[in-house]
Amino acid sequence: MQKNIFYASIVLVFLAMSCKEPAPPMTDEFSEEIRLNQIGYYPNAHKIATIVNAEEGIFLVVKDSIDVVFTGALSENKNWELAGEHLRTADFSEIMKEGNYNIYVPGKGYSYPFEIKPNIYKEAFLGSIKGLYYQRAGMALEEKYAGKWHRPAGHPDDSVLYHRSSKISREIVNSPKGWYDAGDYNKYIVNATFPLGQFFLLHQQYPDIVKDGALNIPESNNGVSDYLDELKYEMDWALTMQDDDGGLYHKLTTLNFEGMVMPHLATAQRYIVGKGTAATLDFAGCAAQAYRVFDAIDKAYAHKCLEAAKMAYAWAQDNPNVAFVNPPDVSTGQYGDRDFKDEFFWANAELFISTQDQKYLNNLDDATSFKFRPGDNWTAFMRYTGVFSLLDNKEIIPESLYNNLRTGVLRLADELVARGNNTDYFQPIDDFQWGSNSDVLNAALIMAQGYRLEPKPEYLKGVQQATDYIFGNNANGYSYLTGFGDKTPMFIHHRQSAGDDVEEPVPGLLSGGPNSRLQDASSGTIYPENPSPMKSWVDQEPSYASNEICLNWNSPLTYVLGFLERESN
Repeated sequence: MQKNIFYASIVLVFLAMSCKEPAPPMTDEFSEEIRLNQIGYYPNAHKIATIVNAEEGIFLVVKDSIDVVFTGALSENKNWELAGEHLRTADFSEIMKEGNYNIYVPGKGYSYPFEIKPNIYKEAFLGSIKGLYYQRAGMALEEKYAGKWHRPAGHPDDSVLYHRSSKISREIVNSPKGWYDAGDYNKYIVNATFPLGQFFLLHQQYPDIVKDGALNIPESNNGVSDYLDELKYEMDWALTMQDDDGGLYHKLTTLNFEGMVMPHLATAQRYIVGKGTAATLDFAGCAAQAYRVFDAIDKAYAHKCLEAAKMAYAWAQDNPNVAFVNPPDVSTGQYGDRDFKDEFFWANAELFISTQDQKYLNNLDDATSFKFRPGDNWTAFMRYTGVFSLLDNKEIIPESLYNNLRTGVLRLADELVARGNNTDYFQPIDDFQWGSNSDVLNAALIMAQGYRLEPKPEYLKGVQQATDYIFGNNANGYSYLTGFGDKTPMFIHHRQSAGDDVEEPVPGLLSGGPNSRLQDASSGTIYPENPSPMKSWVDQEPSYASNEICLNWNSPLTYVLGFLERESN
């Protein structure tokens, strides 16, 4: 009873406070139980903080550590099973004035600071792209571009062997450039071309979003957007993985994963391994997109991409069921898939748009059944890239197809908005698998397309809440993008970050996020005892299941941040 009277007194005192009066003294420590977007909010955005184990009461918004500018009541207490927490929320959407702020909650203290301003995600957006530069294979990262993360060149890939599974009599091949796929030093066609498709989509919808010189990379100030320069470095490598018959080799890897060392010290023999329908069709879709992306700046290169796409598609038609499986002596990432309907849809969509050859349109399967399944990403989500490309080319597709696709996207966007409104931290997923952060962002990408089709405020709010989750409004209280936010991962599963002498990890790389399957629990990762699904994440280097980085996690992040920079200001 005395405790309730005490808190009631606090409520009365603070509700009576003038906005001009000072807040309680701020200390150097911030509460880990007040979760919010550590980067900040657009002035017009919906703004929510989540408070753990809070008593019923109020919260304050404090500007510049001095002035209380808003006082509000905390929401009703809810017990959420996914997070395993009792949560209340603080809604401060009314605060629209630019500035630096903190949330104060009696009994909890101050939140991490955040900003409210236009273009709030500009630096994180560019950082998510610059993170790709740090993943470049085959070249040194010079200090003038990479700062303290500069390093010698690794993996020129000028003397790669064909693995016997590739069934090629030639021994040595050159396959340079490209990005390292994840925390390892291997390169995979499926997970190069699928992310490229999402990166290309952003450029196609917002073509001038990254200027020449914006990223400070070696190609800066060459008269071409730095974004396209960076994407071309990966596309150049993908083109080298096509066989003379049009099929795509699945990956370029060592037989086993290298140790946690710098790239130039990882010197095991590298091999081109296998060939398969998934890699070939993903490449076909991506290369057909590349034709449209590069046509305005390099017609010869664009034509090369289109011809490669058509050759790949022809191979896949002749070999429609070649599933890649790791040979017995290869243990690197498999990226396996046995269902190629989604890959065929993407390839047909992009090739039709680029060629307007009716055969590709005729080969499109029925795409009117829209579902979002966490964990799909590189096995099935590429279908949506094809859908979005078709919707952007309304004038060349049948009206009935356009209407079916539009209806499906809007229906799915509505479902994801509803799901996000009924989850612990307003995230649009309730199943946390490998790379769950990319699931959150892929769902946000769908809501973004819904907004482009029909600009409902709830779609934009859903995308904003997904980024709030990524940047700190989550059960772990971390901003999951390295280098952006006050509390970010320091021990990602990433060989360069582990092998260099720099305390901070390479910036601009997205951690995979909570993974309730805990596949690495027997590999040195120490999780809390019986963690809830949303707390199945640890900032530990061995945690490849929750704290690795990957190209197909950065790609939807880049899209979503770019979208918000254009649509939220």
